[in-house]
Amino acid sequence: MRVLIVDDSVTMRHLLQSVVATLQAETVEAADGRQAPKILADQWPFDVALVDWDMPVMNGIEFVKSVRADSRFNGLKIMMVTADNSMEGVGKAINSGADDYLMKPLTGQMVIDKLRVLGLLD
Repeated sequence: MRVLIVDDSVTMRHLLQSVVATLQAETVEAADGRQAPKILADQWPFDVALVDWDMPVMNGIEFVKSVRADSRFNGLKIMMVTADNSMEGVGKAINSGADDYLMKPLTGQMVIDKLRVLGLLD
């Protein structure tokens, strides 16, 4: 499994990377939503993108919309990983094209469970 982690927080990127590494998955990191599309295109394919909502330059919703508008990435699963725990936020993320939503604070097991729900793990 190849995972793109998009988050402006170095700490959160490292946390997600360490969780995904336990699954023998390869990870690539992007520090914001504007850097992520270039990485996605240059290093395609990825199985899933774990995307923070609140980032400078291009936020997670804008990133999700840009990915969903590009047919090259039709098979990519996108999970929004954010501190916004409102039902409105969940709805906005899903309506923008995210496949799932994970609320911070999170645990490694929560990430693994969500990857399983997305069909990426047995």
